[in-house]
Amino acid sequence: MDKQKTKSDQKSRIVKISILLLILWLIAVMIYQTHKPLPPLVSYESREYSTNEINFWTDLTYRSKDGNTTQHEGQILNRMFKIIDNAQQFIVIDLFLFNDYKHKGQRFPEVSARMADLLIAKKKAHPDMPIFFITDEVNTNYNSSPNPLLENMKRAGIQVVLTDVDPLRDSTPVYSAVWRTFFQWFGQQGTGWIPNLMASDGPDVTARSYLKLLNVKANHRKLVASEQTALISTGNVHDASAYHSNVALEVKGPIIGDILQTEQAVLDFSGGGKLPAYNPQTKASTSSGQDSYRIKYLTEGKVYSSVLDGIGQTRKGDSIHMGMFYLADRKVLNSLLDASARGVSIQLLLDPNQNAFGQEKKGIPNRPVAQELSQKSKGTIQIRWYNTTHEQYHTKMIYIAKAQGDHIILAGSTNLTPRNLDDLNLENELWVAAPADSKLTRQVTAYFDKLWNNQGAAYSLDLAAYEDHSTFWKDILYRLQDILGFTTF
Repeated sequence: MDKQKTKSDQKSRIVKISILLLILWLIAVMIYQTHKPLPPLVSYESREYSTNEINFWTDLTYRSKDGNTTQHEGQILNRMFKIIDNAQQFIVIDLFLFNDYKHKGQRFPEVSARMADLLIAKKKAHPDMPIFFITDEVNTNYNSSPNPLLENMKRAGIQVVLTDVDPLRDSTPVYSAVWRTFFQWFGQQGTGWIPNLMASDGPDVTARSYLKLLNVKANHRKLVASEQTALISTGNVHDASAYHSNVALEVKGPIIGDILQTEQAVLDFSGGGKLPAYNPQTKASTSSGQDSYRIKYLTEGKVYSSVLDGIGQTRKGDSIHMGMFYLADRKVLNSLLDASARGVSIQLLLDPNQNAFGQEKKGIPNRPVAQELSQKSKGTIQIRWYNTTHEQYHTKMIYIAKAQGDHIILAGSTNLTPRNLDDLNLENELWVAAPADSKLTRQVTAYFDKLWNNQGAAYSLDLAAYEDHSTFWKDILYRLQDILGFTTF
């Protein structure tokens, strides 16, 4: 009897020690994977360049004044295609979403196939031209099924690179520690058997792919570049996103070399080969003319510091105009409240977060955030909703108009959320300091004025249009998601 009790006690101790060791191991994995060194040239800020030319492009889906018709005006995709057509030395593209998957019954313009066909034709016409297409594993349903568009490009000789996001820091540490310990070793390939939740007409997905998806981190960049020019966009080339409203900034000159360095960094930790060397077509301008812009290229956490610096340096008489798909980062929210208290005029044009590719959403995070900012600022922070239909206001742009000195413009892939700002996703952004009377500031001012004041169409709605009496519960859900990292924003 005593021997049996002794054996039972020993087993109990072994189990307890094993559980304790496992917990300690998981805690160690969480700490390391959230604080480990970033890969080289991730979280990058270029030196400051000068240029006399920046092009501003927009995509807009909007309703007529009477609400009876919906129209779409697109410039960005056509400009991307023109860059591909005109390239002579190389093409480098980095896009988060690139697929033609959709839900049953949905129909969208086949924009991803059009780009794939154009790139294949370019490669056939210029077989020695390096063409790199960098994208995220979401487009292969996290490796559970090949993407036919990507496979066709590979067969044509285009270098297709699926970003390996595992070297990046974990954004859902509690879950990711379990995934890294028990599941990552088994891969994701195989015959899918679980319905595709992102697109019901898409291929079925393996359970192991869904387990990887729950890590929720990505190469979220949006870039099309050649030796001549680089376009930094807020939008993807993705069929189900074809009607989203977006903006893009296009620049030329030596800053392209910095852009290529940041893309080479992705290739280095994703096993993607060597990009061509950039040979500057023009030298950095030192002109002090009226339209002499100062520009920097930013990625990941350097976007965060630039956003906080830009807002933090505003004073009474300045104004902040923001068009944003997701707004949720606590430091950014507090910075906006502080700026409002200093007398800075603030106008936020937000997506209502009511749908994602035809599926209904709960309004998180923007609706509880809008409620909070409006209440805490006592209405001095002005907020309007973009008047979406079945698409998204997918723009990510900040415009800071200064009473004195250059105005600041930031635009690119980066939502103002911890996942996008805090060195978790791969992101890219162009920072511009523009003279108050420059062509670009006039264009951006006109853009916000048109959407805010509904000039010619019903672009935006009052804050009360999405007044939500269940905001308390959504606020609780939003804060829990924010703390735990279990979010898609």
